[in-house]
Amino acid sequence: MAEQLEFFPVPSPCRGLCQADNRGYCVGCLRSREERFGWMSFTDTQKRTVIRLCQQRRLRWHKAPSVPAEEDPEQPSLF
Repeated sequence: MAEQLEFFPVPSPCRGLCQADNRGYCVGCLRSREERFGWMSFTDTQKRTVIRLCQQRRLRWHKAPSVPAEEDPEQPSLF
C-alpha cells in the first residue's frame, strides 16, 4: 500500500510521566519500550499504528476491574 503524504508530523504521545509499569508499558503514554525507543525512526504510518495501540491499551486499562491493594496482614496480638 502506498503511503499517503502528510503535511504535519505525527506528534509523540509522550505525557512526561516516563515510568514503566509491571508489564513494561509507560505509565504516561502506554507505549512499550520498543515503541518508545523506535519512535524517531518510525514512519508516520507506524506512528499512527502505535498511537492506535496506545488508545486501545488505555481503554482496556480503564475497563479493567480495579484490584484492591494488598494490605499488610496485621500481626496477632500476643497479649
